[in-house]
Parts: sequence; C-alpha cells; structure tokens
Amino acid sequence: LDYIAMGKFFKGLASSGAWACFDEFNRIDLEVLSVIAQQILTMQRAKSAGLATFEFEGSTLSLRPTFSVFITMNPGYAGRSELPDNLKALFRSVAMMVPDYALISEIMLYSSGYLSARDLARKLVATYKLCSEQLSSQSHYDYGMRAVMSVLRAAAAIKQKLPDEMEDKLMLRSIQDVNAPKFLAPDIPLFEGILSDLFPGVVLSPTDYSVIDDKLLKNCASANLQSIAPFVEKVHQLYEMILVRHGLMLVGYSYGAKTSIYRTLAASLGDLEEDGNAMDEHKVQIRVMNPKSIYMGQLYGMFDPVSHEWKDGVLAKVFRECAVDTSPDRKWVTFDGPVDAVWIENMNTVLDDNKKLCLNSGEIIAMQGLMNMIFEVQDLSVASPATVSRCGMVYFQPSLLDWQAILQSWLEVLPPDHLPSGGRE
Repeated sequence: LDYIAMGKFFKGLASSGAWACFDEFNRIDLEVLSVIAQQILTMQRAKSAGLATFEFEGSTLSLRPTFSVFITMNPGYAGRSELPDNLKALFRSVAMMVPDYALISEIMLYSSGYLSARDLARKLVATYKLCSEQLSSQSHYDYGMRAVMSVLRAAAAIKQKLPDEMEDKLMLRSIQDVNAPKFLAPDIPLFEGILSDLFPGVVLSPTDYSVIDDKLLKNCASANLQSIAPFVEKVHQLYEMILVRHGLMLVGYSYGAKTSIYRTLAASLGDLEEDGNAMDEHKVQIRVMNPKSIYMGQLYGMFDPVSHEWKDGVLAKVFRECAVDTSPDRKWVTFDGPVDAVWIENMNTVLDDNKKLCLNSGEIIAMQGLMNMIFEVQDLSVASPATVSRCGMVYFQPSLLDWQAILQSWLEVLPPDHLPSGGRE
C-alpha cells in the first residue's frame, strides 16, 4: 500500500465517522508509514479542535468526530517494519497475553454438546504441551490457538455425526485426524505414546473409507500409480484435512507424491458424484499457479504507476471467478511453488477466519464455502509463524514411497519387446 491508497481510506473514515482496524499494519513499507503518521496527525488535530471541516491531502472534507483508527501488528517477523516513533505516539498500545486454551476449549466443547468438556479440554491442552516438549522441532509444526481451534471444529463435526459415541473416542479421533498428517515418521510413535497416556484404554476403530477407496484404486490404475498403503493413507489424511481447514499446505521434497495424491483425490471425488454421491461429494475444479514465476503485482494486482489505474493479478482473477461460481463443485486454488514471507503474508486474511482476499485497490473478495487454498511446497523454513499457524499441514516423506512402486509404474509403460521373456516378473 502507498500513502495515496491509505489517504483514500482516511478520507472515507473522517467523512463517515466510521471505525477502521488495520490488521498487520507494520507490513506497510517504512517510508509510507512516516507519511501515514502525518495523515493521522492531521485528522486527530482537526478532531481535537472540534472542526466541522478540515484540509486533507489537498481536499476540503467534512469531519465527523466519531471516526477512529485502530491497528494490530506482530513485531519481529520478516517483511515487517518497526513503527516509526512519530506514528507510535499517535496510538495507545495494548499488550496481548496468551489466552487460557483450556477455558476456551471447555466452552467450545460444551456448546458442541460434550458433557465431559472440562476433562477433554484439559487433555487437549496437555496433548499440545507435551508435543511441543517431546517432538522434534520442525518449521511446519504449530501448537497454538489455531491448532486447538481446528481440533475443536473437528470434534464438533464428529459429535453431530456420532452423537451416541463415547466422548473420549470422539476427542481422540479429532486430535489424531487433525495432527497425525503433519508429523514426520520418527515423531508418530512419540505422538501415539502421548495420546495413549492421556486416553488410557481408549481404542479407536478404523474409519471406513471403503466407498472412496473403490474410486481411489480405479483412479490409481488409470493414472499408472501404485496404490500402496502409504499413498492411500495420505489421500485419506488430505481428505480429512480438507474437511476441517480451508487453507492447507502439502509439505515435502520432490518424489513424495504431493501432486499425484491431490489429483487422485480430486478425480475420486468426481467419480463419487457421478455414481450417486454416497458421501455427498462433488467434483473438483483445480486452478494451479506458480506464485514465484511472476512479480507480486502480477500475482495480486497493481496500480499503474502513471495513470494509477488498477489492473487485476492472476490470483485476484482466479479467486474472484471461484468466489462467484455458484455450482456445487469444490474449488481448489493450488500454489505450486516455494513459500516466502513476502508474497504469502498477503494471504493471511484469506487463511484465517476472515476468509477474505483484500486487494490494494480496496476490493475485498469473500471466500466461498467450497473453496480451498492449497500450497504445494518443499519446506517452510522462511515462512512466518503467522502463516504456519493458519494452515493445516500434510507432510509427505519420499522415503515412505517404496522405490519398487516407482519401478513398477515404469515397467508398465515399457513396450513388451523391451524386456526378455519373463523379465517383467
């Protein structure tokens, strides 16, 4: 954002008397922040003097004294500036503290119909506390408030589906479904050990995926993929994650089958719809882009430097098309490319509970309920904690895919005369 765009906001606020909260304010460039400080000071002085009209950016505006400006910010991340002193002086700072996860979880669980909400809330908080202490430290692990909320959402959904089931089982399944996909192979036994300590004697029956598995095996065969157990398990985990999170990241090195897995799942969901929709699923529209192959302005949109006319970017166009599409299809907007702290930060309002893409033009596009933002990345070493906490994670480990599966797929596309008799076996 530049000072001209911010000036438009402030003109509207002063004239209408509205309140505005600028989220993650310190992502604006430092040189722009200095000008903004002067703009806000002009408005505040006019308000203090009780003026009915005042001069602002070369215009004479009417002033309604009810206007107010609030800002929120996370200090110390990449891509963020320190607020200049002349801007700090215009705002009263309010320090935020860590919320009481257990109390929030308890209230949410009671509202979802759980009777033993207090005990389950304590177990949920203890699970994340123990995970943060005992599991390995990875850039895509997050145990904060958003991780707790995703478990609570899953618990609420499963309670509606199975109202007479034991509540311990429902909570254990919710914790497993939301968290197991993101853990590395060495951390999974530790995670299972933590859950067995907190939920002693609770044994989960395996989830019935037979309906989707039939379509999965058919699509694996048609795409010449081997339906080995780790592959099928990751498809199940991706499906569960899509149900509880609207933003998710497929993390892992090449040859981890990230692309093949989401494409196979999409094809299987489409087949389910064609065959009578046993799971009430619909086909998937996939839009893929590489965010690092173009400039930021080409991705989100930008003002022409001369005419100051707005021009949409690739993402803005695709996002708007998906948002206004009224068909029952699922829409997956997929970003196949590395995540860095600069371009991904503009997605924060999309990935949190606002679910809105905010463009520099002032346009706000609300996300549709059937949309998912999927990021296909190698690692998250340069992503900020704000981004990591907003997304569901599914980790793909290439070592879990046996080399024999790749060999088998290669053999099946070889012409028969390329191998001696019996060589294929």
